[in-house]
Amino acid sequence: MNPVPSPLTFSARLAAIAQRFGIGGRAPRQVLERASRLQLPFQPLPVPPASIWWERGAPLHRLVDLPRDALSGPVQDDKQAARAALMGVVETHRRCLSRFDLREVDGLSGDDPDTGACARFEDYVAHLPHRRVRIISYKDFVKAIGLALPRFPAVEPVALRQASWRGERLYWAGEQHVEAFASAIAYARFRGLELVAPAELTHYRLSEDGVRALDRRYHVLAMPHQAWNDPAFMRLLLDTGMPYARLSLLRAAASPEFLLLPKEDAQATALGAGLRLAGAPDVVAYLRALENSGEDPRRSR
Repeated sequence: MNPVPSPLTFSARLAAIAQRFGIGGRAPRQVLERASRLQLPFQPLPVPPASIWWERGAPLHRLVDLPRDALSGPVQDDKQAARAALMGVVETHRRCLSRFDLREVDGLSGDDPDTGACARFEDYVAHLPHRRVRIISYKDFVKAIGLALPRFPAVEPVALRQASWRGERLYWAGEQHVEAFASAIAYARFRGLELVAPAELTHYRLSEDGVRALDRRYHVLAMPHQAWNDPAFMRLLLDTGMPYARLSLLRAAASPEFLLLPKEDAQATALGAGLRLAGAPDVVAYLRALENSGEDPRRSR
């Protein structure tokens, strides 16, 4: 936790933040000061790891099709406005590829706690606690790729995914026989076997305009799960009747939730500014940093 600043520095920072966000009036300034003094276990948001698993890291692709009930909060209109802003953050582009070499794929759907740290299919296959697919011969290889992609190479386009915040890594979107798929790809790379098939690639990308619009309208902060049981924070949030919305996106146990506070409301703006002073991670800044942090699995081959 950040050390408590000296009174002079603290007052100066409060004044600067209030001026920056145009926070005037006694009540919003009180909210700003009280929020800035909250002692909550804020933690930095995670940078997506160099993992073969699509769901390991920030699942920002879920923002594209947020269900209407994805956000929580007291007022339906506030939740729907926040949902609309979030859904503009990520955009998708689809490409149909008539001939694609599947040896370029190095990612799988879902997640696996036992092999989550693996960065390549070769590592994944080697570290499986219980191997069900072993490829010794070309016949084994044909059987394995046939399990994952029946009738290969006469298959429907292979569904692939890619996300700008995960670098150049390509993920297979199939959910069945993932061990067989990864084993076959690793074997084909090792033996220099061409694996060409039609493919449909869905590319997820953070929208500069969408992120800018979100930042213009909202403070978006990552709140630790303990915040929702903290009396001081909950009084600030509820007693004033300010608008807000919550989104649980990361899904892992004890993961932070995103709190959206509209900047058009003076008290919500004051709370957002105060929480940032207290150490709450700024989700918009996090999104912008992600664009420059994508890893490239090809560097490790």
